[in-house]
Amino acid sequence: MVSMEHEVLVDLFKNRPSLAAELLSEVLGVPLPPYTEARLASIDLTEIRPAEYRADVVVQLLMDGDVKVRVIIVEVQLEKDARKRFTWPAYVALSRALHACPADLLVVAPDPRVAAWCAEPIELGVPGFVLRPPVLRHADVPRVTDAANAARCPELAVLSAIAHGEGEQGAEIASAALPALGTLDDERARFYYDVVYHSLNEAARRALEARMKGYEYQSDFARKYIALGRIEGKAEGKAEGKAEGEARAVLGFLRSRGLDVSDIARERILAERDLDRLARWIERAAIVSSVDDLIDEPS
Repeated sequence: MVSMEHEVLVDLFKNRPSLAAELLSEVLGVPLPPYTEARLASIDLTEIRPAEYRADVVVQLLMDGDVKVRVIIVEVQLEKDARKRFTWPAYVALSRALHACPADLLVVAPDPRVAAWCAEPIELGVPGFVLRPPVLRHADVPRVTDAANAARCPELAVLSAIAHGEGEQGAEIASAALPALGTLDDERARFYYDVVYHSLNEAARRALEARMKGYEYQSDFARKYIALGRIEGKAEGKAEGKAEGEARAVLGFLRSRGLDVSDIARERILAERDLDRLARWIERAAIVSSVDDLIDEPS
């Protein structure tokens, strides 16, 4: 079943066709020829259109009008799928034949274990024919914390929030992304606002809510997944995940006040699983003069 995370990532590449080329060349170091336009192409890679030969996104790189110089197949992979070891080489070969130009593959795999599996070389059988899929991991995605950079590529800013929004720079990433989203058409802006909000850590989310005077999901896309209870990757409903989110909220508040958090204190806060204590720490983080005062709270 297609997940929200899969659809969000696919839509980012559809909304900005040049994103695939930018990530391949600038992040993963894959050499690409000069091009003047990036254009979506059909995801159907054969005339009979069997399901296994439908890629997530196919992008054409064009030079001087309609001269195709490269085609890029984008595949979002959230879990291991042994069939891909056979279909990915087919995608590349078929795209090369259909578009009469060299073809590249970009696999987007957020989970580190899945990413490691995706990056394994695929032996085709003919000597020398080996596909080594370029894989974009969350760790590879640039942290976009500058508003000017976000404005140049809003989709990359959203991708940055997806990859790093739960980390310590979540608030910075959101602050850079929001002005850029305001320049987009209403439908896309609402969708991206929801994605950024959903991707943030608790502290950054609360800061965003305060900045926007409360926040409700704005896009039909997000509401659909919330109603179905299928938003993935979050653990608010589980005690372990909620405790981690609260602990990161504590760290976020301390950092926003400029208080020094030692590695030992950070580990202590992240290791805390008592939700009541974490709730008190969140309240006290706004008034304590040191991290020690927070952790050594009166019993």
